[in-house]
Amino acid sequence: QVQLVESGGGLVQAGGSLRLSCAASSSTYAMGWFRQAPGKEREFVAAINWSGLSKYYADSVKGRFTISRDNAKNTVYLQMNSLKPEDTAVYYCATGSSFTKSSGDYAYWGQGTQVTVSS
Repeated sequence: QVQLVESGGGLVQAGGSLRLSCAASSSTYAMGWFRQAPGKEREFVAAINWSGLSKYYADSVKGRFTISRDNAKNTVYLQMNSLKPEDTAVYYCATGSSFTKSSGDYAYWGQGTQVTVSS
């Protein structure tokens, strides 16, 4: 069992930046970030494989967000630049054995951190 805790969310103006962190209680394999806005389905944001050499990004965040990991700290990060109001959501990190874009493939989830981008 793996416990995940997200942090770094907050309120920023459009065009600003935030860096989200997700600390795991133990080592992990693939890790991903997902987000969910009120009344919306949870959607994929980014994923990274165990080594950090392979990454996936949703088209909506490509070129603006960067996922990275530090295995020595059991931590994954999401650097978010050029934020837009449509990025507003609760952001969740997750881990699983497969490197995929599907939320159903991840076994463990954090509690989420709120990101709000004002126009």
